[in-house]
Amino acid sequence: MTITVAIDAMGGDHGPSVTVPAALAFLHDVPDARVIIVGADDVLRKAIAGAPPDVASRITVHAATEVVAMDDPPADALRKKKDSSMRVAINLVKDGTAHACVSAGNTGALMAIARFVLKTLPGIDRPAIASQLPTRKGVVTALDLGANVNCSAEQLVQFAAMGSALCSAVEGIERPTVGLLNIGEEDIKGNELVKETAELLKRSGLNFAGNVEGDDIFKGTTDVVVCDGFVGNVALKTTEGLAGMLADFLKREFTRNPLTKLSALVAYPVLQAFRKRVDPRRYNGATLVGLRGVVVKSHGGTDVFGFAQAIRKAHTEVLHDVLAGIAQRIAAMPAAAIAPGATAVAATPDA
Repeated sequence: MTITVAIDAMGGDHGPSVTVPAALAFLHDVPDARVIIVGADDVLRKAIAGAPPDVASRITVHAATEVVAMDDPPADALRKKKDSSMRVAINLVKDGTAHACVSAGNTGALMAIARFVLKTLPGIDRPAIASQLPTRKGVVTALDLGANVNCSAEQLVQFAAMGSALCSAVEGIERPTVGLLNIGEEDIKGNELVKETAELLKRSGLNFAGNVEGDDIFKGTTDVVVCDGFVGNVALKTTEGLAGMLADFLKREFTRNPLTKLSALVAYPVLQAFRKRVDPRRYNGATLVGLRGVVVKSHGGTDVFGFAQAIRKAHTEVLHDVLAGIAQRIAAMPAAAIAPGATAVAATPDA
Protein backbone atom coordinates (compact mmCIF):
# COMPACT_ATOMS: atom_id res chain seq x y z
CA MET A 1 0.00 0.00 0.00
CA THR A 2 1.34 3.40 -1.00
CA ILE A 3 0.55 5.92 1.74
CA THR A 4 0.04 9.54 0.74
CA VAL A 5 0.49 12.35 3.26
CA ALA A 6 -0.91 15.83 2.63
CA ILE A 7 1.23 18.59 4.13
CA ASP A 8 0.17 22.12 5.01
CA ALA A 9 3.40 23.54 3.61
CA MET A 10 2.62 27.14 4.59
CA GLY A 11 1.89 26.53 8.28
CA GLY A 12 4.14 27.06 11.29
CA ASP A 13 6.75 29.64 12.16
CA HIS A 14 8.96 28.86 9.16
CA GLY A 15 6.63 27.64 6.41
CA PRO A 16 8.13 26.13 3.20
CA SER A 17 11.73 26.66 4.34
CA VAL A 18 11.15 23.82 6.83
CA THR A 19 8.13 21.88 5.60
CA VAL A 20 9.38 21.23 2.05
CA PRO A 21 12.92 20.02 2.96
CA ALA A 22 11.30 17.84 5.64
CA ALA A 23 8.95 16.32 3.06
CA LEU A 24 11.89 15.61 0.75
CA ALA A 25 13.87 14.02 3.60
CA PHE A 26 10.88 11.85 4.52
CA LEU A 27 10.45 10.66 0.92
CA HIS A 28 14.16 9.86 0.73
CA ASP A 29 13.87 7.63 3.81
CA VAL A 30 10.49 6.03 2.95
CA PRO A 31 10.64 4.92 -0.70
CA ASP A 32 7.05 3.65 -0.93
CA ALA A 33 5.36 6.86 0.30
CA ARG A 34 3.97 9.88 -1.52
CA VAL A 35 3.52 13.48 -0.38
CA ILE A 36 1.22 16.29 -1.48
CA ILE A 37 2.50 19.71 -0.45
CA VAL A 38 -0.23 22.33 -0.24
CA GLY A 39 0.27 26.08 -0.53
CA ALA A 40 1.48 28.85 -2.84
CA ASP A 41 2.07 27.11 -6.18
CA ASP A 42 5.06 29.13 -7.41
CA VAL A 43 6.83 29.08 -4.05
CA LEU A 44 6.47 25.32 -3.62
CA ARG A 45 7.49 24.43 -7.18
CA LYS A 46 10.63 26.51 -6.74
CA ALA A 47 11.36 24.77 -3.43
CA ILE A 48 11.29 21.28 -4.98
CA ALA A 49 13.05 22.21 -8.22
CA GLY A 50 16.33 20.53 -7.26
CA ALA A 51 14.87 17.34 -5.77
CA PRO A 52 16.36 14.02 -6.94
CA PRO A 53 14.23 12.32 -9.64
CA ASP A 54 13.19 9.37 -7.44
CA VAL A 55 11.91 11.82 -4.80
CA ALA A 56 10.45 14.37 -7.20
CA SER A 57 8.31 11.68 -8.83
CA ARG A 58 6.55 11.08 -5.50
CA ILE A 59 5.82 14.66 -4.50
CA THR A 60 2.90 16.69 -5.84
CA VAL A 61 2.11 20.39 -5.48
CA HIS A 62 -1.51 21.30 -4.74
CA ALA A 63 -2.24 25.02 -4.91
CA ALA A 64 -3.96 26.97 -2.12
CA THR A 65 -4.38 30.73 -2.14
CA GLU A 66 -4.69 31.47 1.60
CA VAL A 67 -2.69 30.85 4.75
CA VAL A 68 -3.93 30.47 8.33
CA ALA A 69 -1.80 32.74 10.48
CA MET A 70 -0.60 31.59 13.89
CA ASP A 71 -2.72 34.27 15.56
CA ASP A 72 -5.90 33.77 13.51
CA PRO A 73 -8.95 33.00 15.67
CA PRO A 74 -10.08 29.41 14.93
CA ALA A 75 -13.58 30.55 13.95
CA ASP A 76 -12.15 33.00 11.39
CA ALA A 77 -9.84 30.36 9.95
CA LEU A 78 -12.79 28.01 9.62
CA ARG A 79 -15.33 30.42 8.15
CA LYS A 80 -13.27 32.94 6.20
CA LYS A 81 -10.27 30.98 4.85
CA LYS A 82 -11.80 28.10 2.94
CA ASP A 83 -8.90 27.94 0.49
CA SER A 84 -6.18 27.98 3.13
CA SER A 85 -3.34 25.46 2.81
CA MET A 86 -4.50 23.95 6.10
CA ARG A 87 -8.09 23.40 5.01
CA VAL A 88 -7.17 22.17 1.54
CA ALA A 89 -4.77 19.61 3.05
CA ILE A 90 -7.52 18.34 5.35
CA ASN A 91 -9.98 18.25 2.44
CA LEU A 92 -7.55 15.94 0.62
CA VAL A 93 -7.93 13.48 3.51
CA LYS A 94 -11.70 13.85 3.46
CA ASP A 95 -11.98 13.04 -0.26
CA GLY A 96 -9.55 10.13 -0.06
CA THR A 97 -6.75 11.72 -2.10
CA ALA A 98 -4.46 11.56 0.95
CA HIS A 99 -4.41 9.16 3.89
CA ALA A 100 -3.18 11.70 6.47
CA CYS A 101 -2.52 15.39 7.00
CA VAL A 102 0.37 17.11 8.79
CA SER A 103 0.46 20.77 9.78
CA ALA A 104 2.65 22.97 11.96
CA GLY A 105 0.05 25.73 11.89
CA ASN A 106 -2.36 27.25 14.39
CA THR A 107 -3.46 24.45 16.75
CA GLY A 108 -6.93 25.82 17.46
CA ALA A 109 -7.62 26.38 13.78
CA LEU A 110 -6.35 22.90 12.88
CA MET A 111 -8.62 21.29 15.45
CA ALA A 112 -11.66 23.34 14.42
CA ILE A 113 -11.18 22.73 10.69
CA ALA A 114 -10.32 19.04 11.07
CA ARG A 115 -13.32 18.43 13.28
CA PHE A 116 -15.66 20.28 10.93
CA VAL A 117 -14.39 18.63 7.75
CA LEU A 118 -13.62 15.10 8.92
CA LYS A 119 -16.12 14.70 11.80
CA THR A 120 -15.51 12.35 14.73
CA LEU A 121 -15.49 8.57 14.80
CA PRO A 122 -18.63 6.77 16.06
CA GLY A 123 -18.80 6.88 19.86
CA ILE A 124 -16.38 9.82 20.12
CA ASP A 125 -17.70 13.13 21.39
CA ARG A 126 -14.55 15.26 21.11
CA PRO A 127 -11.15 14.75 19.49
CA ALA A 128 -8.14 14.95 21.79
CA ILE A 129 -4.48 15.82 21.30
CA ALA A 130 -2.20 12.86 22.00
CA SER A 131 1.56 12.58 21.85
CA GLN A 132 4.37 10.27 22.91
CA LEU A 133 6.74 11.51 25.62
CA PRO A 134 10.07 9.95 26.64
CA THR A 135 10.24 7.95 29.88
CA ARG A 136 12.84 5.91 31.75
CA LYS A 137 11.39 2.80 30.12
CA GLY A 138 10.63 4.06 26.62
CA VAL A 139 7.67 6.30 25.79
CA VAL A 140 4.26 7.09 27.21
CA THR A 141 1.19 8.16 25.24
CA ALA A 142 -0.36 11.18 26.96
CA LEU A 143 -3.72 12.86 26.23
CA ASP A 144 -5.44 15.29 26.21
CA LEU A 145 -2.66 17.85 25.77
CA GLY A 146 -4.76 20.93 25.19
CA ALA A 147 -7.78 20.41 22.96
CA ASN A 148 -10.46 20.19 25.68
CA VAL A 149 -10.21 22.36 28.77
CA ASN A 150 -13.47 21.13 30.31
CA CYS A 151 -14.36 17.45 30.01
CA SER A 152 -16.91 15.02 31.37
CA ALA A 153 -15.92 11.72 32.95
CA GLU A 154 -17.27 9.87 29.91
CA GLN A 155 -15.11 11.95 27.60
CA LEU A 156 -12.01 11.17 29.65
CA VAL A 157 -12.84 7.47 29.29
CA GLN A 158 -13.11 8.00 25.54
CA PHE A 159 -9.65 9.59 25.63
CA ALA A 160 -8.36 6.54 27.51
CA ALA A 161 -9.77 4.21 24.87
CA MET A 162 -8.28 6.27 22.04
CA GLY A 163 -4.90 6.50 23.75
CA SER A 164 -4.92 2.77 24.39
CA ALA A 165 -5.69 2.02 20.73
CA LEU A 166 -3.03 4.47 19.55
CA CYS A 167 -0.45 2.89 21.83
CA SER A 168 -1.37 -0.62 20.65
CA ALA A 169 -1.07 0.32 17.00
CA VAL A 170 2.13 2.37 17.17
CA GLU A 171 4.00 0.67 20.03
CA GLY A 172 2.71 -2.86 19.46
CA ILE A 173 1.46 -3.31 23.05
CA GLU A 174 -1.65 -5.52 23.01
CA ARG A 175 -3.20 -4.28 26.28
CA PRO A 176 -1.53 -1.02 27.29
CA THR A 177 -1.81 0.01 30.92
CA VAL A 178 -3.82 3.21 31.44
CA GLY A 179 -3.21 5.69 34.25
CA LEU A 180 -5.46 8.56 35.28
CA LEU A 181 -3.46 11.67 36.16
CA ASN A 182 -4.29 12.79 39.69
CA ILE A 183 -2.75 14.47 42.74
CA GLY A 184 -2.30 11.10 44.46
CA GLU A 185 -2.58 7.37 43.85
CA GLU A 186 -5.30 6.80 46.45
CA ASP A 187 -8.94 6.51 45.35
CA ILE A 188 -9.97 9.24 47.79
CA LYS A 189 -7.67 11.81 46.13
CA GLY A 190 -8.70 14.24 43.41
CA ASN A 191 -11.79 16.20 42.45
CA GLU A 192 -15.19 14.72 41.67
CA LEU A 193 -14.46 14.52 37.95
CA VAL A 194 -11.36 12.40 38.49
CA LYS A 195 -13.12 10.15 41.01
CA GLU A 196 -16.05 9.60 38.66
CA THR A 197 -13.69 8.91 35.76
CA ALA A 198 -11.78 6.34 37.81
CA GLU A 199 -15.00 4.45 38.57
CA LEU A 200 -15.93 4.38 34.89
CA LEU A 201 -12.44 3.25 33.89
CA LYS A 202 -12.65 0.33 36.32
CA ARG A 203 -15.71 -0.91 34.41
CA SER A 204 -14.47 0.03 30.94
CA GLY A 205 -12.65 -3.16 30.00
CA LEU A 206 -9.43 -1.19 29.49
CA ASN A 207 -6.28 -2.21 31.36
CA PHE A 208 -6.75 0.50 33.98
CA ALA A 209 -3.83 0.68 36.43
CA GLY A 210 -5.35 3.35 38.67
CA ASN A 211 -4.36 6.91 39.50
CA VAL A 212 -0.88 8.17 38.64
CA GLU A 213 0.92 11.33 39.72
CA GLY A 214 2.89 13.80 37.63
CA ASP A 215 6.25 12.13 38.26
CA ASP A 216 4.84 8.80 37.07
CA ILE A 217 4.65 10.17 33.53
CA PHE A 218 8.42 10.06 33.10
CA LYS A 219 8.93 6.99 35.25
CA GLY A 220 6.95 5.08 32.63
CA THR A 221 4.58 3.74 35.29
CA THR A 222 1.85 3.22 32.66
CA ASP A 223 1.76 3.06 28.87
CA VAL A 224 -1.00 5.68 28.62
CA VAL A 225 -1.72 8.71 30.83
CA VAL A 226 -5.13 10.42 30.63
CA CYS A 227 -6.16 13.89 31.80
CA ASP A 228 -8.20 16.85 30.61
CA GLY A 229 -6.66 19.35 28.21
CA PHE A 230 -6.06 22.03 30.83
CA VAL A 231 -3.97 19.77 33.06
CA GLY A 232 -2.30 18.08 30.11
CA ASN A 233 -1.19 21.29 28.45
CA VAL A 234 0.19 22.71 31.70
CA ALA A 235 2.12 19.47 32.28
CA LEU A 236 3.47 19.48 28.73
CA LYS A 237 4.60 23.11 28.78
CA THR A 238 6.17 22.63 32.23
CA THR A 239 8.11 19.68 30.85
CA GLU A 240 9.32 21.67 27.85
CA GLY A 241 10.41 24.51 30.12
CA LEU A 242 12.28 22.18 32.45
CA ALA A 243 14.07 20.46 29.57
CA GLY A 244 15.17 23.83 28.20
CA MET A 245 16.39 24.98 31.58
CA LEU A 246 18.45 21.81 32.19
CA ALA A 247 20.04 22.09 28.75
CA ASP A 248 20.93 25.71 29.46
CA PHE A 249 22.39 24.79 32.87
CA LEU A 250 24.60 22.09 31.32
CA LYS A 251 25.85 24.46 28.63
CA ARG A 252 26.70 27.15 31.19
CA GLU A 253 28.54 24.78 33.49
CA PHE A 254 30.62 23.21 30.71
CA THR A 255 31.64 26.62 29.35
CA ARG A 256 32.30 28.31 32.68
CA ASN A 257 36.14 28.21 32.45
CA PRO A 258 38.97 26.43 30.58
CA LEU A 259 38.87 23.44 32.93
CA THR A 260 35.14 22.85 32.47
CA LYS A 261 35.54 23.27 28.71
CA LEU A 262 38.19 20.52 28.78
CA SER A 263 35.89 18.28 30.81
CA ALA A 264 33.18 18.93 28.21
CA LEU A 265 35.46 17.49 25.53
CA VAL A 266 36.00 14.36 27.63
CA ALA A 267 32.28 14.03 28.29
CA TYR A 268 31.27 14.85 24.71
CA PRO A 269 30.13 11.31 23.72
CA VAL A 270 27.96 11.05 26.84
CA LEU A 271 26.52 14.52 26.33
CA GLN A 272 25.67 13.71 22.71
CA ALA A 273 23.95 10.48 23.72
CA PHE A 274 21.99 12.33 26.41
CA ARG A 275 21.03 15.08 23.98
CA LYS A 276 19.78 12.55 21.44
CA ARG A 277 17.77 10.68 24.05
CA VAL A 278 15.87 13.73 25.29
CA ASP A 279 15.76 15.66 22.01
CA PRO A 280 12.14 16.89 21.75
CA ARG A 281 12.37 16.84 17.96
CA ARG A 282 12.44 13.04 18.05
CA TYR A 283 8.96 13.05 19.60
CA ASN A 284 7.57 15.90 17.52
CA GLY A 285 4.03 15.50 16.26
CA ALA A 286 0.82 15.30 18.27
CA THR A 287 -2.09 13.30 16.89
CA LEU A 288 -5.63 14.69 16.80
CA VAL A 289 -7.22 11.39 17.80
CA GLY A 290 -10.93 10.68 17.42
CA LEU A 291 -11.34 12.05 13.90
CA ARG A 292 -12.34 10.13 10.76
CA GLY A 293 -8.86 10.68 9.40
CA VAL A 294 -5.26 10.87 10.59
CA VAL A 295 -4.21 14.45 11.42
CA VAL A 296 -0.86 15.22 13.07
CA LYS A 297 0.05 18.61 14.55
CA SER A 298 3.74 19.49 14.44
CA HIS A 299 5.29 22.02 16.81
CA GLY A 300 5.16 25.38 15.05
CA GLY A 301 8.79 26.25 15.68
CA THR A 302 10.40 22.92 14.87
CA ASP A 303 13.17 22.45 12.30
CA VAL A 304 13.46 20.15 9.28
CA PHE A 305 14.34 17.08 11.36
CA GLY A 306 11.43 17.65 13.74
CA PHE A 307 8.86 18.21 11.00
CA ALA A 308 10.04 15.09 9.18
CA GLN A 309 9.42 13.16 12.40
CA ALA A 310 5.82 14.42 12.42
CA ILE A 311 5.37 13.21 8.84
CA ARG A 312 6.77 9.81 9.83
CA LYS A 313 4.34 9.66 12.73
CA ALA A 314 1.38 10.25 10.41
CA HIS A 315 2.70 7.61 8.00
CA THR A 316 3.12 5.08 10.82
CA GLU A 317 -0.40 5.64 12.13
CA VAL A 318 -1.90 5.03 8.69
CA LEU A 319 0.33 1.99 8.16
CA HIS A 320 -0.90 0.45 11.41
CA ASP A 321 -4.54 1.48 10.85
CA VAL A 322 -4.98 3.50 14.02
CA LEU A 323 -8.51 4.57 13.04
CA ALA A 324 -9.73 0.98 12.90
CA GLY A 325 -8.06 0.25 16.23
CA ILE A 326 -9.83 3.16 17.92
CA ALA A 327 -13.19 2.17 16.42
CA GLN A 328 -12.78 -1.42 17.60
CA ARG A 329 -11.76 -0.40 21.11
CA ILE A 330 -14.69 2.00 21.47
CA ALA A 331 -17.14 -0.59 20.13
CA ALA A 332 -15.93 -3.17 22.67
CA MET A 333 -16.53 -0.91 25.69
CA PRO A 334 -19.73 -0.74 27.77
CA ALA A 335 -21.91 2.08 26.44
CA ALA A 336 -22.44 3.50 29.94
CA ALA A 337 -18.70 4.14 30.30
CA ILE A 338 -18.28 6.28 27.19
CA ALA A 339 -21.67 7.82 26.31
CA PRO A 340 -21.42 11.57 27.01
CA GLY A 341 -24.23 13.55 28.56
CA ALA A 342 -26.16 15.87 26.28
CA THR A 343 -24.77 18.96 28.00
CA ALA A 344 -21.17 17.90 27.40
CA VAL A 345 -21.32 18.06 23.60
CA ALA A 346 -19.57 21.15 22.22
CA ALA A 347 -20.98 22.71 19.09
CA THR A 348 -18.77 23.00 16.03
CA PRO A 349 -18.86 26.42 14.31
CA ASP A 350 -20.68 26.59 11.00
CA ALA A 351 -18.63 27.20 7.87
